[in-house]
Amino acid sequence: MNAWPHPVIAREGWPYLGLAVAVALVVSAFAGWWSLPFWLIALFVLQFFRDPARTAPVGERLVLSPADGRVIAVGPARDPYAQREALKISVFMNVFNVHSNRAPVDGRVERIEYFPGKFVNADLDKASEHNERNALLIRAGDGALVGCVQVAGLIARRILCYVKAGDALERGQRFGFIRFGSRVDVYLPVSARPRVAIGQKVHATTTVLAELAPPSGDASHE
Repeated sequence: MNAWPHPVIAREGWPYLGLAVAVALVVSAFAGWWSLPFWLIALFVLQFFRDPARTAPVGERLVLSPADGRVIAVGPARDPYAQREALKISVFMNVFNVHSNRAPVDGRVERIEYFPGKFVNADLDKASEHNERNALLIRAGDGALVGCVQVAGLIARRILCYVKAGDALERGQRFGFIRFGSRVDVYLPVSARPRVAIGQKVHATTTVLAELAPPSGDASHE
């Protein structure tokens, strides 16, 4: 699959980047080398809102990482959004990761649910249940149901989602953004086979999180 087009800098970041550069320029004009910390802040904003293009690996049943970061959970769990037993894989994003969220599978968005909540450290298990979050349920082309949940973190204060129920998504397509440290939980049928381990670093679109089992018509595929 060809790389999905992305801006070099996420559109969410332009106001922040513009402000940071403007402040750095003003301080430079009046204080010279004392402006260095402000240029470092501008550089941090630039790296945080970068949004590089990615190329998805070939494979019909592959589930791709929806975010850059580190895997913090792989194992059986209760999927509270689809009311089923599932394989859960969680990716934690720190402030140095790309925070653009991208579709893990080809499919159609069946439902989107937003839940207000707390802002505890997204690295903790309880963040999946107590933090502010936005859940997408995506029906893959072969019928498998894939849950993709944006979870706010300790510093994050806004989850952005740009799709709605009924929209078709392609693997690697940008569907949202979370500002400043967060996580994404992926819920898969219990028959899915994980391809990552806890502690592993992953990249959105290019890293395979799991592989869906061939359609069998049983409940585990729901």
